[in-house]
Amino acid sequence: MSLLVPDFDESVIVRSATAEVIGHAPSTVRLLADSSCTGGALSAQRVTLTDGANGATPHRHTRSAELFYVLDGAAQLLSGDEILTAEQGDLVVVPPHATHAFAAAPGRSADLLIVVTPGIERFEYFRHLARVARGELPPESLLEVQERYDNHFLRHAGWDQARHRHQA
Repeated sequence: MSLLVPDFDESVIVRSATAEVIGHAPSTVRLLADSSCTGGALSAQRVTLTDGANGATPHRHTRSAELFYVLDGAAQLLSGDEILTAEQGDLVVVPPHATHAFAAAPGRSADLLIVVTPGIERFEYFRHLARVARGELPPESLLEVQERYDNHFLRHAGWDQARHRHQA
């Protein structure tokens, strides 16, 4: 196991008022810190989902773990093959290579702090997702950037069934 020693000299301070915000209800992403400003230590964003909204579809990371901290509300999370509901104050850390996904719990909203460590440049990935959502890029374009952003999409029947059951 190798240890990443972050390489940056000054504290990273991100004010809420100046953080870039992508999207709008029911899914809003506030970009907090990318790998380039934390010396590779982490990337962090705050994701707010309203009224049972979907967050990320099933995927895995090969080079990073992903931490989910529920600031408010309740989130439905896939971690490996387990589907769980995390409430305010709960923490879930998904190891590298584990399939995971997240959404607001059915009928609830969720406000999540999400940290990927070691950091990966992720801000441009979220901007790419926004362009797909606006119809500026086709959804298939995400397949072309999977390796760059270490975001490998997967199918997971259990997650699809759980989400469909509550969306119907």
